[in-house]
Amino acid sequence: MFSFQITSKNNRARAGIFSTPHGDLLTPVFAPVGTQATVKTLTPEHLKDINASLVLSNTYHLYLRPGDELVRDMGGLHKFMQWHRPMLTDSGGFQVFSLAQTRKIDDDGVTFKSHIDGSTHRFTPEKSVAIQENLGADIIMAFDECSDPNDKAYSKIAMDRTHRWAERSLKAQTRRDQALFGIVQGGVQSDLRTESANFIASLNTPGIAIGGLSVGETKQEMHDTLDVVVPLLPENKPRYLMGVGTPEDLIKIGRAHV
Repeated sequence: MFSFQITSKNNRARAGIFSTPHGDLLTPVFAPVGTQATVKTLTPEHLKDINASLVLSNTYHLYLRPGDELVRDMGGLHKFMQWHRPMLTDSGGFQVFSLAQTRKIDDDGVTFKSHIDGSTHRFTPEKSVAIQENLGADIIMAFDECSDPNDKAYSKIAMDRTHRWAERSLKAQTRRDQALFGIVQGGVQSDLRTESANFIASLNTPGIAIGGLSVGETKQEMHDTLDVVVPLLPENKPRYLMGVGTPEDLIKIGRAHV
């Protein structure tokens, strides 16, 4: 159901085909962000006209409004937004990270307040996977914790927690028509990133995401971190660099790292 084929290489840069239930992705690919199951100012037809092949939607926002169960009952994200090409959902981990003043993290999960009405909610790895299964995207993410990249002590705590949550996410998955990606964390600390890349690779997920970048570190720190992580990742799997999307990044990072 999922497969990845490399079609060309130039140093570290790769071109490939990632096959999903809703079609093939030609990598590298830029994914327009449809946070609430719509790309702002564009219709699905507009996206087709520009030959977009992957749309990203947000677990946290769709859970709060209109609700993942409603999306499920309406046939999943593809039918809900009338987009019949591949889709990806994040785990909600980054949004929880951004709610620093209104959330509490423990080893089991995260309790947070809605930015909409202040109501209290809780995400665990199991809850995040269940929401993403209701949403029905082709590619889903393991629940993770994104930390301040320059705080080494806490980056270690968050990395270890992310590893445990990745294992729990895999155990919670019930749908086999969704590719669950593990996420590499570890701030900008080379030893932590090495440990995390090796651990996430050992889980043998269909693809691997690199998280915790573009969250306050310098461009050089980002590039240095990728220099550490990328050579440790399996060559035969797609890689998802999370949260990075300026035109300059797409060119420089695409050529050098992924």
